Amino acid sequence: HDLLLLDESLPYHPNAMSLTAFGESAELFTQTYYSIGGGFIIEAAEAESGVAPAGDVVLPYDFSSAAELLSLCKQHNLRVSELMMANERAWRSDAEIRNGLLHIWSVMRDCVEQGLRHEGILPGGLNVPRRAAKLHRSLLEIGKPNVISSTLSAMEWVNLFALAVNEENAAGGRMVTAPTNGAAGIIPAVLHYYMKFNPDASDDDVVAFFMGAAAVGILCKKNASISGAEVGCQGEVGSACAMAAAGLAEVLGATPEQLENAAEIGLEHNLGLTCDPVGGLVQVPCIERNAIAAVKAINATQMALRGDGKHFISLDRVIRTMRDTGADMHDKYKETSRGGLAVSWVEC
Repeated sequence: HDLLLLDESLPYHPNAMSLTAFGESAELFTQTYYSIGGGFIIEAAEAESGVAPAGDVVLPYDFSSAAELLSLCKQHNLRVSELMMANERAWRSDAEIRNGLLHIWSVMRDCVEQGLRHEGILPGGLNVPRRAAKLHRSLLEIGKPNVISSTLSAMEWVNLFALAVNEENAAGGRMVTAPTNGAAGIIPAVLHYYMKFNPDASDDDVVAFFMGAAAVGILCKKNASISGAEVGCQGEVGSACAMAAAGLAEVLGATPEQLENAAEIGLEHNLGLTCDPVGGLVQVPCIERNAIAAVKAINATQMALRGDGKHFISLDRVIRTMRDTGADMHDKYKETSRGGLAVSWVEC
């Protein structure tokens, strides 16, 4: 009886909550909080100003656009991961950075392992079966005597890793928000792919991958959104696809221009992607969507690496387009489950 829930839309972001504490005769405290995606929470004053509270940290290579990032890389002869590492040192030591990133990687690996181990029906009432464990057993058969090998086995492993993570997410397991839980399978699937199929892969590659991915994640979050409630699934799966493409490009030796191109391809071909989960659960179409986007990220990187980094549409323009498309998108296609697949499935 001490908690009153009101259903109203607050300004600045769809995911909002106002908390007010009352004493016997007066209001003691009130604050509005916005959940803006990826686990980030801001207060009303930050939302109104559009600027986070200023800190005393000065970055050596601060950037707010991909154009600025590329200019800094060229001016100082740095790879994207090197520039990001230099910025990260403003907060912590090299050892702390490395250990932190390798811890993230260990959690991602454990999430995949859990996803491969568990079977059965996902909770929530849709009766969606887990597929990762069975697919894993099938892939382990490939290469054995008298078993026809699939020429697409690498892609199937990517699918497997993504499915495993997002099935764990759907079951309430532990995963890395990358950049959101709904899109958490894409980056680990692509990084697993690289680590599994490159015999020379090392922990140094993990660090470089995350640095390349983070640079693009910063741009998506700063100049558009990573929130499905705000801009639809293009902000979640689209951003994750671009980030994964950038990370893979970095460890495959891409120039900064090729990395930017890879991210642009990954995001461009997710523009307009709606967020319409069936039953309000992050299961259908979300689990499969992560697998599709992981493969798309790898393809985007390969296409970018075949070129010299020159391309028609810039990453900055695509990110702005994602923002504008999200603003124009009807609310029923933004995580509300009131449109699209979320309602059409009942007709089948």
